[in-house]
Amino acid sequence: MSSANGRGEGGAEDAPPEQLALIREGVRKAREPKAKPRTWRGAALAKELPVARVLVDKGVLHLDRYFDYAVPEELDAAAQPGVRVRVRFGAGRHRVREGRREGGGLIDGFLVERLADSDYSGPLAALAQVVSPEPVLGPELLGLARAVADRYAGSLADVLQLAVPPRSARAEQKPSPAPLPAPAVPAVGSWARYGRGAAFVESLAAGGAPRAVWHALPGPGWAEELARAVGATLASGRGALVVVPDGRAVSRVDAALTSLLGEGRHAVLTAEAGPEKRYREWLAVRRGSVRAVVGTRAAMFAPVRDVGLVAIWDDGDGSHSEQHAPQPHAREVLLLRAAHDKSAFLLGSWSCTVEAAQLVESGWALPLVAGREQVRETAPLVRTVGDADLARDEAARAARLPTLAWQVVREGLRHGPVLVQVPRRGYVPRMACAQCRAPARCRHCAGPLEAQDAGALRCAWCGRDEAAWHCPECGGFRLRAQVVGARRTAEELGRAFPAVPVRTSGREQVLDTVSEAPALVVSTPGAEPVAEGGYAAALLLDGWAMLGRPDLRAGEDALRRWIGAAALVRPQGAGGTVVVVAEPTLRPVQALVRWDPVGHAVRELAERAELGFPPVSRMAAVSGTPEALAGFLAAAELPRDAEVLGPVPMPVTEAGRPRRVGGPPPGEHWERALIRVPPGSGAALAAALKTAQAARMARGGSALVRIRVDPLDIG
Repeated sequence: MSSANGRGEGGAEDAPPEQLALIREGVRKAREPKAKPRTWRGAALAKELPVARVLVDKGVLHLDRYFDYAVPEELDAAAQPGVRVRVRFGAGRHRVREGRREGGGLIDGFLVERLADSDYSGPLAALAQVVSPEPVLGPELLGLARAVADRYAGSLADVLQLAVPPRSARAEQKPSPAPLPAPAVPAVGSWARYGRGAAFVESLAAGGAPRAVWHALPGPGWAEELARAVGATLASGRGALVVVPDGRAVSRVDAALTSLLGEGRHAVLTAEAGPEKRYREWLAVRRGSVRAVVGTRAAMFAPVRDVGLVAIWDDGDGSHSEQHAPQPHAREVLLLRAAHDKSAFLLGSWSCTVEAAQLVESGWALPLVAGREQVRETAPLVRTVGDADLARDEAARAARLPTLAWQVVREGLRHGPVLVQVPRRGYVPRMACAQCRAPARCRHCAGPLEAQDAGALRCAWCGRDEAAWHCPECGGFRLRAQVVGARRTAEELGRAFPAVPVRTSGREQVLDTVSEAPALVVSTPGAEPVAEGGYAAALLLDGWAMLGRPDLRAGEDALRRWIGAAALVRPQGAGGTVVVVAEPTLRPVQALVRWDPVGHAVRELAERAELGFPPVSRMAAVSGTPEALAGFLAAAELPRDAEVLGPVPMPVTEAGRPRRVGGPPPGEHWERALIRVPPGSGAALAAALKTAQAARMARGGSALVRIRVDPLDIG
């Protein structure tokens, strides 16, 4: 046995004095009380930048600011800008111990920056916990979220809830793959069909930032063309972001990107992926492992590094409008990103919204359109059935299917599937001219007129009565209720063609694709599946149901849905035919026949400019109980050029029935007022509404008042 072992057996009594001193010091320190985590009472602060500026996760407007907290020395390394933290919030000045504020409930937040000193003169509470050292909130995303919150009169915390997905610890622990080198510049491909298409792709590949409104040709080629634009941007060493309306469109763009660029160059961000997978994909984008993103509206905030292109497909689809506060629209968010990051911008659709037309009319973006000859080669033949045709075919009128429609279906089924578009349920009929079917509108504000119980006409926007209405289009004085869509279309078609399978696509089950075998595909607008080789024919039934909607966008939306269905039909040269059951003299029907959505949007934009309606003006909708709404409008310091329309009663939600987004709680009687301002005053209007709502919430106002800037549905 060695002498060293012998001393070891002797214990601490035989230890040298230096070792005994170290043991006593360790025992003394072990007996000292340590600072408790989440309060850090008595703990030393970080030696450098001991103040953390934190955005707490409180989506109330009067708390829409940063709060300063002390950084304990133990959290110094992990408490970096952009990480998630937990803090104690709500302690008063009287709860101070040893120079630190204590108390309050634990709440999540983001650490925005580290400072040497605080603007707050009182004692600071300490950071309770760094939830994760992963930085998820960069300065670019923070700046975008602040811009969105200011534009929509919302809070920064609410926007960040939309922008940053919930944390998954398992996803954070997995490393992201190494970034791939930039791909080769792809060929322009079918972009050559458009006048400036090749130049647009070449500019992206060269590192330019072109801005364009793209009117895509009919057919399935739009996904591949988007993929080529993304590939050209990646070839320049920059990132790209594509936002589409739904998961089916995501799948098509995903497949096109994989086919063109291969695996591992893009991420897919959709809610259907699940929390962990979505967060893992989001982290790969945040860490720079992936430079391209395609997804639904939540992807509009994707933290793409060095973004060179932001693109949106079918901006008129209602899915692009977020339903959670402050309800931003993906198109407007991407416009903010393009302006802030000086990146390229691409807005594409088969149709054209008035917002897209305004971007071109203002010169902010250039049009990407094909020549008329190219349009004729790719578009189907469009035929119409109006009142005169239905009057000569009483049996078809009773069955809601005219003779021409039967003939087109019978002929189309010989060559492939036939699409039948039926309007959704729930469209509310309003009044229209009995002679020309032009919607009846108020002479004061151009709002839709509706018939009251006693037969008197009243505006649904400003509430004024209309006793002497006449049609400005044809001079008629008679009114009729708009036609509501058919409910038995699928059953009638099944009985008429018993040997042909009938498939449905709608709310209960949305089909993605159908085969090229003969079949009847009955679909609601927006749920049309893609047919292999294209549909042989399409029927667009009950056009009055969509044209008669009580909304400023009724004509634009009807044309967009019609063109979206007709674009899936084979070209006229291959026998493709579309029959629309609507009055052929109406402007949206004429635009469909000519396949000219741009001309329709330009004319709509000119009329809205004359009437002072969006997008030429900025508008906000404020709703609540009559007392709460009146008090809010009286307290709000609106811009001098603001005009208040209304208030008017809102439809009462019956108990037990689903409530529409933005509608009143069941059984409550609410009113809504529209506030509009001319161009240049939109920021002032949003600031005034936000200030009034914040002051009201700070005073403890219990009655709910909802604010929505740029509402999609204004009646």
